[in-house]
Amino acid sequence: MLEVLIVEDDPMIAEMTKDFLVGCGYGVCGVARAVDEAVALAFEHHPDLLVLDVRLADGGLGTEIPGRLTSLGRVGVLYATGNTRQLLQNGAPGDACLSKPYSFADLRRSLEIVTQMVASGVASLPFPRGFQILKPMVIGAGRGR
Repeated sequence: MLEVLIVEDDPMIAEMTKDFLVGCGYGVCGVARAVDEAVALAFEHHPDLLVLDVRLADGGLGTEIPGRLTSLGRVGVLYATGNTRQLLQNGAPGDACLSKPYSFADLRRSLEIVTQMVASGVASLPFPRGFQILKPMVIGAGRGR
């Protein structure tokens, strides 16, 4: 079972995301609202995937988190945010972003793609609405949803 750490400052979004991911068979090792809390949970639980909002409760940015976790090895990073332009312009560390608002089906497909990117370096189509890769990647035809 893949373990996911959710970093989201809106408690309602975080709880709905957690419930959905658990229902899809993911383990959710924690929910954080701030940068330091997220880093501490990541070092405690060693997640496989991060779902990160950009603007967090402590005034910090989700983009600060991946760089603080490099000693954990390869962790898949999906930003789920309304600030995708900022991520794309600034070269944010991570694999992909999904723009808010998004459907839970699109979140699930996005995590499948990020998992594939971590495992093989390939991102298979189709991409969900609002999904973008953050760094150069091989794009494959894939098998769909």
